Amino acid sequence: MNPPEPAGLTALVRRLRHLEIRIRKAVQAQLQGNFHSVFKGTGLDFDDVRLYQYGDDVRAIDWAVSSKGHGTFVKTYKEEKEQQVLVLLDVSASLDVGSTTGPRKLDVGRDLAGLLALSAAQQDSPLGILAFSDRKELYLPPAKGMRAAYFLIRQIFALKPVSRHTAVGAGIRQALGLLKRRSLVLLISDFIDLNYERELTTLARQHDLIVVQLLAPRERQFPALGIVPLHDAETGEITWVNTSSAAFRAQYEANAQRQEAQIANICRRHRTGFLTLSTEGDFVPQLVGLFRQRNRRKA
Repeated sequence: MNPPEPAGLTALVRRLRHLEIRIRKAVQAQLQGNFHSVFKGTGLDFDDVRLYQYGDDVRAIDWAVSSKGHGTFVKTYKEEKEQQVLVLLDVSASLDVGSTTGPRKLDVGRDLAGLLALSAAQQDSPLGILAFSDRKELYLPPAKGMRAAYFLIRQIFALKPVSRHTAVGAGIRQALGLLKRRSLVLLISDFIDLNYERELTTLARQHDLIVVQLLAPRERQFPALGIVPLHDAETGEITWVNTSSAAFRAQYEANAQRQEAQIANICRRHRTGFLTLSTEGDFVPQLVGLFRQRNRRKA
């Protein structure tokens, strides 16, 4: 696997840098704040436990201690000098879908990972990445500096996943095993998967979590093409279906809406930062909206 040529990497970094500048300007104009304060997350490290009090964040409850039957306890934290960041990026085959002429979901995810790497380097924050399918495809531990950011961008854009299958729960378990202290985690996936809620709940309780769901509009409404073969990108299975059937189209749309709603409901229950990004259109306004929400939560 050969990394991109230096000229290609330079053009890529220039494009991501331009995107970062746009976001920073929008944040400063709309929030009277800066990208740095949002990017830093909570900036807290575990210190001790104490009894739960009315108004405490339920995500701070230490379930292991509370299960011993002596009351409900919450974790307390002390301020730390720097917040490390881990980007948890799904690179399975379902992310190869996009608009007809535009980017794929994976392209949007890679752009976001590269953007965060450059921002972290400017703020002198350590950032790493774990790219996963149903296995660990790439892991770069959190590191500081522009050289580390360039290396991460080169590696993630050159990555050719070994597996095409999805296992969001397994990817989260790998991240939990790698993170030794409370961190800001950005989980980026389309969440076309099952049985990951328990792992996601654990991640939300132990870390400052932002969930980004990648969507391709054509996955919501299938065009009426008659009887055509549908190819499952992950399993390789081919199924012939009548795409002009009203029943098929209604079921297809209902399945897509159910998958989108599942992760949104989980994040709402655990008060976790949540954002949907489409392969169509400009995602800068959505990112600014997320930053506004996180700034209010910190206030």
